[in-house]
Amino acid sequence: MTAPSARPPLDGITVIDFSELLPGPFFTQSLAELGARVIKIERPPLGDNARSLGMGAFEAVNRGKHSLLVDLKDEAQREKVRDLLATADVLVESYRPGVMARLGLDAASLRETCPRLVYVSLSGYGQTGPWADLPGHDINYLAAAGVLAVSGAPGGGPAQSFGLPVADLCGAMYALSSTLAALFQRQGTGRGQHLDVSLADCALHWMNPRLGAYREAGASTLEAQRETTLVKAGYGAFRCRDGRYLSVAALEDHFWRRLCAALDLAPFDGEAHGSHKARKPVAEAINRRIAEVLEGMDADDAFELLRRNDVPVAPVVEPAQLAALPQFALRGKFEQGTVMPAVRYPVPMTGVVAGGLGVAPALGSALV
Repeated sequence: MTAPSARPPLDGITVIDFSELLPGPFFTQSLAELGARVIKIERPPLGDNARSLGMGAFEAVNRGKHSLLVDLKDEAQREKVRDLLATADVLVESYRPGVMARLGLDAASLRETCPRLVYVSLSGYGQTGPWADLPGHDINYLAAAGVLAVSGAPGGGPAQSFGLPVADLCGAMYALSSTLAALFQRQGTGRGQHLDVSLADCALHWMNPRLGAYREAGASTLEAQRETTLVKAGYGAFRCRDGRYLSVAALEDHFWRRLCAALDLAPFDGEAHGSHKARKPVAEAINRRIAEVLEGMDADDAFELLRRNDVPVAPVVEPAQLAALPQFALRGKFEQGTVMPAVRYPVPMTGVVAGGLGVAPALGSALV
């Protein structure tokens, strides 16, 4: 159990956060959960646009922060912001490239007065390149990075949604890891640096495992690439008799054998289909057979049967059921929010408060 007096990992770190909407606030929310003091700079009169788009989402990524209303077009208020930055460790901004430079708050302008500052620019396509000024949202960055092309069912069009804003959250996590590395590096150099975090670049980096699989398979066409990674025997979400779904992932040969021991998967349960390579050409037929069997069982019964046989299986849990799921409830993963339960920082660490950060800040006072 964490000692009450233990200091959080980022105790003493001050973050000035100019970001809005999702990627930047999700990133700085993690910094706050790790113990940093996050001062959220909001534009008057309404603040972060996420406040008007949906308070539930705003609250989820702004808990534990301090809010300050600042008119960055006012030179006197910009000067007060510079005073804040003189004692800060991290600056986070998510404007289009060039905006902070016009305000005199870009990394180059602050380097002399704030040499230890880790300056994080989060943008869709980065600070350079022909698309640097192109507006976008999550689906655009996934499309540019090749992720969207290899989504969806083989033979069809790309999936338009993954259920989560993958590029936004991927970029937020790269911003987090890179910032922590920069703070660590600063201990030796005494200097901060400018981190140019592109959401499209980050999603592109996540494509590496797929690109490796395509090279190995010699999959040069889009259809072959989809076939390589999307069609897997013994892998998928299957509907059960009660209308609920189970996810099954019996990819490795030993898990496949255990799946065959639990379910009647004839004619695919013999030696002829004992290897992953042998199952690949008939993957769709195998998955149809699994679907047939599970359609005759209730989800709870099928889950327990496969669990007893040590098969990778999990129910498809709906968002409204997450907080009550014993696996998460017993691990204390939720704190109560004003809209719905919020998930705490997922990795237990010394000094990270188990009780969470509470609610998001009300719109802050003006900077005078």
